[in-house]
Amino acid sequence: MGFSPFFFGSNKNMLNKRADKLELLRIAEAVALEKSIDKELIINSMETGIAKAAKSKFGQENDIKVAINRENGDIEIFRKLVISENPENSNTEIKLEDAINLNENNKGKNIGDEILQPLPSFDFGRIAAQTAKQVISFNVREAERERQYNDFIDKKDSILSGIVKRLEFGNVIVDLGRTEAIIQKNELIPRENIKAGDRIKAYCYDVKREPRGQQIFLSRAHPKFMEKLFVQEVPEIYDGLIEIKSSSRDPGSRAKICVKAVDTSLDPVGACVGMRGSRVQAVVNELQGEKIDIVNWSEDPAILVSNALSPAEVQRVNVDSDRKKLDVILSEENLSKAIGRRGQNVRLATKLLNYEINIMTDQEDSERRQSEFKEKTDNFVKNLELDETLGQLLVAEGFSTIDDIKDSQLENLTKIEGIEEETALALIERAKEFYEKDQQDISKRIKDLGLADDLINLKGLTPGMLVTLGEQKILNLSDFADLASDELTGGYDIVKGERIKIQGFLEDFALSKTEADDLIMSARNIIYKD
Repeated sequence: MGFSPFFFGSNKNMLNKRADKLELLRIAEAVALEKSIDKELIINSMETGIAKAAKSKFGQENDIKVAINRENGDIEIFRKLVISENPENSNTEIKLEDAINLNENNKGKNIGDEILQPLPSFDFGRIAAQTAKQVISFNVREAERERQYNDFIDKKDSILSGIVKRLEFGNVIVDLGRTEAIIQKNELIPRENIKAGDRIKAYCYDVKREPRGQQIFLSRAHPKFMEKLFVQEVPEIYDGLIEIKSSSRDPGSRAKICVKAVDTSLDPVGACVGMRGSRVQAVVNELQGEKIDIVNWSEDPAILVSNALSPAEVQRVNVDSDRKKLDVILSEENLSKAIGRRGQNVRLATKLLNYEINIMTDQEDSERRQSEFKEKTDNFVKNLELDETLGQLLVAEGFSTIDDIKDSQLENLTKIEGIEEETALALIERAKEFYEKDQQDISKRIKDLGLADDLINLKGLTPGMLVTLGEQKILNLSDFADLASDELTGGYDIVKGERIKIQGFLEDFALSKTEADDLIMSARNIIYKD
């Protein structure tokens, strides 16, 4: 640590016997300057170290206090004693009259009060000096680590620049000057050629305290890295005139960033692109040629998804805000553009909007609508014993399920042309009867399937869902916890370049991906709570 030989010198040196007593203060000042920590902390560490050494001299039972004069460097050593009526241990207790004999100022003291008894200076032997040095060195190292942690915790969520020091098992160790940081293998841009000695930029996403000092985690694959680069390159973003709403990346390949102009006179996309693409190109170069789509933000999810799926031309969008789901309809020739290579375009758009996006052609949408209309009509005709015309009429007026009819107000039915009050009352009554019978059948079915109580009692699962899960041999909470959300909600996958529909176990129950995630996590919290 670089302490002066005076402080840890030979046995011949006695504390407070050197002519230059200010040497201690100069040592403290030099160490504080070198380590960028408080001088007072160094002096406190010296006091603690000397006190530790003094215990070796005067006995470990003693409570030693050391005071270093901040002006002249004088060292005073004291023993703390408690005033007691009948002292049992002379190393820790003293009678009141003995305390007064030590110092007249102790006359005002009472039983139980502490006093300080001066101790003589002593030879700073080799072992004592080593003990003091260890204590001081430890305290200084801890203070230095704390200072470094405080320095870098403020730099979290920002871009840091350093020199690549070495590569370890695919991870990159970066020298930041006063400390080191790590870029883990999965936080690097794929196929990026990095070697020792290179200057590198990265996003600081976490700073952790570790036993051997702070650990700084950097990333070049994080979406925030791209956002911070745009902040550096686009003055309008830095000044708050343009706001970054969201971003998504496929590192090394393609990215999307959504921007909004706070000042309506500005073109946010044009500002981010820059003159002849100079601004966006600077970001692209730093991201190793990653293609960046700059998307104009909108409050309307339909407009936003149309912008996000560019260059595909969207015909229309069906928005389900409650389920955070978008059905995007486009022509056959725009289908591949919207999906992108290996589903990349729609995947990035999904992350950008935080909506589930279903891509379909106009024909697929028409077929889906017809199929849904027929299913709903058949449900009414079969279970409520209606003629097909009446069933179609109810579906056309927005009634999707028997529950909708059961819970409907009388006036909502009678205002439909061709439905009298008597008919409306009969519809509601039939719907209620069906519901009660259906609940009984479901309860019996759940019992017959042998579903465990822990799954039945999971909050959020309806009786209908439980039957469907039971039919798929998902019979207990452990089976359910092992599922992925896509297995519940369904979705699309790209197989050999073709987009394939995957049927979810609970897809018929209009379960959103967020709701599916919540259900699965609830199950896992119960299963793995121990």
